[in-house]
Amino acid sequence: MQLTCFKHLQINLSAAAAIALLAAAPSIAKAQVNNTINSTTSSTPKTSVVNLAITESEVLAAQKAWGDALVAISTTYDEKGKDAAKALAEKVIDEAYAYQMGAVLFKPTLTKAPQTFRTTREGALAYFVGDNPSFPDDKGFALKGWRKVEIRNAGIFIDGNVATTMGNVLITDKTGKVTTVDKTWKFIKDNNGKLRIVVHHSSLPYNN
Repeated sequence: MQLTCFKHLQINLSAAAAIALLAAAPSIAKAQVNNTINSTTSSTPKTSVVNLAITESEVLAAQKAWGDALVAISTTYDEKGKDAAKALAEKVIDEAYAYQMGAVLFKPTLTKAPQTFRTTREGALAYFVGDNPSFPDDKGFALKGWRKVEIRNAGIFIDGNVATTMGNVLITDKTGKVTTVDKTWKFIKDNNGKLRIVVHHSSLPYNN
């Protein structure tokens, strides 16, 4: 009789253990899945993303940087002289334009044939600071005492890693006189994510 009761007790305990195991199975399975997911996520290297698409804010920032650089060259010339202004102009050209990639389509405001277009770095530097016998008509546009630049875009056209702008640039000198020019820029984004000027056309407004 005691043996029979003991066997029934074993069966009941086994049944209870089985039920408890079944009840716990989803939690155990979930824990195993979580461990697997966490382990996979933690061992996966960070994904590198390359995005060369240009944004409007990047275009506006590049335009502002150009204006600030023009003012900086002028003030440096007034305060430290030609050599310091030329050194700064070289740095500005190397950072803002794409001459390291090849020819830049740069037509400055105050140039004439046969040196209207400045497709080389040397020609751009001569236009900004003068003092180059190969460009005898250049007097240094960036040395004219500029103190403020305001850019008023008529439109901005962005297509992937290329952006084109057109509008007016108002440049104020240290006497308060404002010169307005019509300007078109085209920017590309290089492999380092920096916008560079590949087209720069500037002219005085037409007066009939």
